[in-house]
Amino acid sequence: FSHDLISKINEKFSKSFSIKVCALESEKQNYLYPSEVTTILNTRDNNDYANLSHTINNDQSIQIVVIQHEFGFFHHQKTAFTDLLTTITKPIVIVFHTVLPKPDNILKAEVNSIAANVSSIVVMTRHSADILVKEYGIHEHLITVIPHGTHLVAHVAEKTLKKKHGLTDRKVLSTFGLLSSGKSIETTLEALPAIISECPEVVFLVMGMTHPEVRKNDGEIYREMLEKKVKDSGIEEHVMFINRYLPLPELLEYLQLTDIYLFTTNDPNQAVSGTFAYAASCACPIISTPIPHALEVLTKDTGIIIDFHNSEQLAESVIKLLKNDKLRKRISLNTLIKIMDTAWENV
Repeated sequence: FSHDLISKINEKFSKSFSIKVCALESEKQNYLYPSEVTTILNTRDNNDYANLSHTINNDQSIQIVVIQHEFGFFHHQKTAFTDLLTTITKPIVIVFHTVLPKPDNILKAEVNSIAANVSSIVVMTRHSADILVKEYGIHEHLITVIPHGTHLVAHVAEKTLKKKHGLTDRKVLSTFGLLSSGKSIETTLEALPAIISECPEVVFLVMGMTHPEVRKNDGEIYREMLEKKVKDSGIEEHVMFINRYLPLPELLEYLQLTDIYLFTTNDPNQAVSGTFAYAASCACPIISTPIPHALEVLTKDTGIIIDFHNSEQLAESVIKLLKNDKLRKRISLNTLIKIMDTAWENV
């Protein structure tokens, strides 16, 4: 998200802005960063927050601070994060990637404390803005809704890309992103036998490596469970795990050759999804569980909504689309039209 945002700001405004990036790490991880990264915040180290505040305040070239916020980023140092907000003397814009409904008093107080120390709050769906106003009591004038950006993709013929990637004559279902149990990939695996019986040429691509925090804590337990399920179901010829990070050009090629994109998260509180936005930008017909992002983008003309964990609904929806080329193409075109305003260049 941040990489795409910065890239498009630099492209559109040339040298009007000088952007410095503070990378977040949960420990000292020794990643190699591009030149835009000028400082690193170890989110578990209390002293790092104070040092970062000092750096920002004493750098006269910094005129505004934009914070990409997920609660998990600062879970171990909530007080230090609040202190960071209160001690920074520059205007702060905070981008909430998650807004949890029905907050208890502790969460409500935490979010209100954040709101009291920033100049602006950005959310990516109208649903999230409504929750902040109605359930957290945050003033509407503080909140701006800016939809998740999408890429303007120069499309390549589907047949050409399928041939390039060894998928000629296959009907391709796909999903991508850092793998964790929250993606509920098993929902699709359990639907596949019914889909294969009607569309034997189908193949399901699971693209992406295991989330580094998941791998650190649990190893590859989830991926191994999925692989075992594939083997036990006898559908090895219909599932491909692409267990690596895909560079953006390669990822966009896989999405362009996709016949149906599947988004089966099991988290009803996930406000937005970058993977969902990428799929839409490649004109993928999308079948999704009902997160707010999907509910605001998908209509009967742009995709299909299914219930959480409902493999039967998923199978029925996939079969319906695979057997109706005209419907898939119509949904694909409607999706492109729908997301034009959310291109990164416009966001």
